[in-house]
Amino acid sequence: MTTQIGTMRTVAGTINSVQTLEGEGMLVRRPFPKATFGDFDPFLLLDEFGPVDVEPGAAKGAPDHPHRGFETVTYILEGSFEHKDSQGNAGKLHAGDVQWMTAGSGVVHSEMPERELARNGGRVHGLQLWVNLPQRDKMIKPRYQEIPAERIPTSQTDDGLVSVKVIAGEALGAKSSIQTQTPIMYLHFTIQPGAIAIQPVPKPYNAFIYVLDGEGLFGAEKERAGEGQMVLFAQDGQEVVIANPANANSALDVLLIAGVPLNEPVVRYGPFVMNTQAEIIQAIEDYRNGRMGSIDF
Repeated sequence: MTTQIGTMRTVAGTINSVQTLEGEGMLVRRPFPKATFGDFDPFLLLDEFGPVDVEPGAAKGAPDHPHRGFETVTYILEGSFEHKDSQGNAGKLHAGDVQWMTAGSGVVHSEMPERELARNGGRVHGLQLWVNLPQRDKMIKPRYQEIPAERIPTSQTDDGLVSVKVIAGEALGAKSSIQTQTPIMYLHFTIQPGAIAIQPVPKPYNAFIYVLDGEGLFGAEKERAGEGQMVLFAQDGQEVVIANPANANSALDVLLIAGVPLNEPVVRYGPFVMNTQAEIIQAIEDYRNGRMGSIDF
């Protein structure tokens, strides 16, 4: 592989995920935040739940919990989930669906396995990304953008060796309809053995790769990373290079996520992410006093 002019370098080597329990005890892999690596402006958290086969009656979820001051992006790869919130929203997410929820001024939210999955068991796999909101938008009205799998733009190279699902941003001529509060790129690449993906990423963006499956080579230095690992890129180029070695046994599945840094103070307490300690205290009081509502349907 030849290094392209303007290719971003990798920094910090590969970052391993840690395992943690969320919600009712759902096991997730989390590359950040953790003790050795915190926020990656404007991104606050990335969780991968599964892939796992759950027994009948054993599926876990995240019952009623509050959010304020950020966005959550839920991407379901396998399985199905039901959601409700204190704004009266309810629905289901199936394999391939995306939910981009802007919590803004605050909602109480529930994300649980769909009833049939909970009853019969099955395979579960998905991701959740937390995106910080700029100070001017912290208290905007909550909203949802739910995109079913068939409406997520997809594209591929002429030879069919590289394909991409465009959740946010643009890649290989396909563009997402998701409206983000700040510029965000969220791309799911599948790269066949021996193929290379080259994705433009403007210099102001912070960018990272998270490997879902396989093992690839990333950036100008051909940093190697595999399943459950993360690679960060320096703001020193204008494209990210992703290669799947020719001797690989399977396709390389990765997320390329990038966004413009907010460069603002971040104060967080559990599911509240604000700019000052006083705002965090207010968020806690608002939740405890029922000002974010409740789920009662």
